[in-house]
Amino acid sequence: MVKSENFIYFFTICGFFIGLMFSILNFSEPEEILFYTLEITLFFYLIIHVAVMNFFDFDRMATFIFDKKDHENIGDYFIQELESREKVMDSLLASIDNMNQHYDKIMKGSTESNESYTTKKAAA
Repeated sequence: MVKSENFIYFFTICGFFIGLMFSILNFSEPEEILFYTLEITLFFYLIIHVAVMNFFDFDRMATFIFDKKDHENIGDYFIQELESREKVMDSLLASIDNMNQHYDKIMKGSTESNESYTTKKAAA
């Protein structure tokens, strides 16, 4: 990865040569060549500093805003909670299904459920 100082040096030099070309093309007095060259160089210098500063601040702020390990731990916790709740819901649905089947047998007049009650009475 390229160091930020190298970006600053490169764009400062680019600004110097662009300023020099602009001032030579717009030549009217020698003082203006120096003034425009320094002004455009300073502009490029400040712009690249703002760009580099924002880039590094973004990297630092990204770790504060989005902590990958913390989000993975939270995600794993929620996945485990959902799996345990799914198991509870599956067992509840299975027991409701068993109750419905038992109710259907009773309502259809099945003798199994009635015999069990009558055999209990007879045995007692």
